[in-house]
Amino acid sequence: MKKEYKIEYQGEIIPYECIRKNIKNMYIYIKEGKVTVKAPTRLNEKAIYEFVIKKSKWIYETIYKQKNEIKKEETLEKNELDELKRIVTISIEKYAYLLKVRPNQVRIKNIKYAWGSCSSKKNISINVKLAKKREKVIEYVVLHEMCHLKYMNHSKKFWNLVETYMPEYKEYKKMLK
Repeated sequence: MKKEYKIEYQGEIIPYECIRKNIKNMYIYIKEGKVTVKAPTRLNEKAIYEFVIKKSKWIYETIYKQKNEIKKEETLEKNELDELKRIVTISIEKYAYLLKVRPNQVRIKNIKYAWGSCSSKKNISINVKLAKKREKVIEYVVLHEMCHLKYMNHSKKFWNLVETYMPEYKEYKKMLK
C-alpha cells in the first residue's frame, strides 16, 4: 500500500512516498531526489512521521547532494563529450579489428550502475561520466565491453582476453573505483 506525504525542512517542502510492507524495520531510501519510506504494516502513521522528521536533515542533505551530482553531469563540456566520442570510436575500431568482433550499436549515455555495458543483442553502452577519466581508462572500458562480445561473463577466459590486449588493465580498472 502506497501513500504520499510531505515534510518541511528549512522552509522547503519535501514530498515522500510511504510503502507499507510485511517487513521488520523501517528505512528510507532516496533515488534521483525521490524519497521513499518503507515501513512495517503494523506501525502507526505517527511513528512513521516522527521517524521521517528525525531523519529530515539527512533527507534534505542527500537530495541536495544528488541534485548537485546531476547538475555536474549535465554541465559536461561539449569538448569533453566530443573527446570521449573520439576515444570510444577509435577504441571500438581498434578492438573490432583485433578481436574480430563488431558491436551492433555503440551508445554513450548516462549509466547509473556501471562504466559500460554489453547487451546480449551485442549493443555496447559507454558511461558519459568517463569523459572525466584518462584516455587509457576509457580504452580499458571499451576493451572490457568488446571482450563481452566473445564472452558474456567474467570468466577466466574473459579476463585472459582482456589481459592479452591490455596487460596493465588492472591499473586502469583501479582508477574506476
